[in-house]
Amino acid sequence: MTDSPALVHVVDVGGSHVTAAVTRGGEVVARVQRDIDAHGSVDEIVGGWAAACLELGAAPGARWGIAMPDPFDFERAVGTFENVAKFERLANVDLRAELAPRLSTEPANVRFVHDAGAYGIGEWVYGQAAGFDRAVCITLGTGIGSSFLDHGVPVRTRVDVPTNGTVHLLSIGGEPLEDTVSTRAIIASYERMTGETLSVKAIAELARADSTSTAMAVLASAFEALGGALAPWIDAFDAAVLVAGGSISRSWDLLEAPFRAGLAAQYPERAARVELRASRLLDDAPLLGAAYWLTHA
Repeated sequence: MTDSPALVHVVDVGGSHVTAAVTRGGEVVARVQRDIDAHGSVDEIVGGWAAACLELGAAPGARWGIAMPDPFDFERAVGTFENVAKFERLANVDLRAELAPRLSTEPANVRFVHDAGAYGIGEWVYGQAAGFDRAVCITLGTGIGSSFLDHGVPVRTRVDVPTNGTVHLLSIGGEPLEDTVSTRAIIASYERMTGETLSVKAIAELARADSTSTAMAVLASAFEALGGALAPWIDAFDAAVLVAGGSISRSWDLLEAPFRAGLAAQYPERAARVELRASRLLDDAPLLGAAYWLTHA
C-alpha cells in the first residue's frame, strides 16, 4: 500500500481577489477565495491574503507556495508594483516578513513564484502542455499573461523569449499589445463598431451564433493580430504547443483559427505544425503549478 500524496498549501494572488488552496497531487481539494482592495493598506491587503489562508486550517509551520504577479523580486519577496495600477502600498515591502507571522510559520516556509510561470508549470505537469518539450502558455483576460517553458522550466532571460518571458510588453501597430487584445480592448472595439457595450462573453455568443457578424469580425481581428505579434517568439522558441487559458480562452473555438492565421502570415511552416489548445485546468492551473514548484524546486 502506497502513501497518498502530501497536502500542499498554495496561494494565487490576483489584482482584485486572492485564492488560497490545498492541493494533493494533481487535484485542488479545498479553496477559499476572497475579494481584496488592491489599493488598500499593507495590513488590509496582506491581512486579507492571510485570512483566506487561515480559513483552510493549515497547521502552524506549514509551507506555502505563493504565485505573485510582476513586477516582483521573487527571491527577496519585494515588489515595486510600478505601472500596474494596484498594490501601490506594497511597494518595497518584504511580503515574506509580513506573511510568515500571520500564517504562524517561519519566513523560510513562505516562497514566491511568478504567477504566469505557475500557470505554465501547472499546464505542463497536469494539463494541455504535458508531454511537450517546448510550450508557450498564455492567459487571456484583463491582460495577457505568458510563460515559455523548456522541459517544464519557465524561461525569462534568454534570447529566444521576449523580455522577462512576458508578451504583454509587445506591441501591435506601434501600440501596447493589450490595447488590441484584452477584455477592455475587445469591449471597446465592439462598442466603436456598433455603439453597444457588451461583455466579451456576450460578444462571443453573438459570434458563435453568426460567423459573419460584427462580433466575429471584432474577435477575429484581435486574435489574428495577437497571432502575428506572438509569431516571431513562438518560432524562435521552437514551441511545439501553445496553451491558452484565462477567461477569454473559454471562447477558443472562435479564436483558434484567426490566431493561427496571424501566425501563418509570417511563419506558415510553424503554423502548420504547432498545437494550439485551450486550457482545461483554467483557475486550477496556477494553484497546481505553484504546488508542484514548491515541492520540486
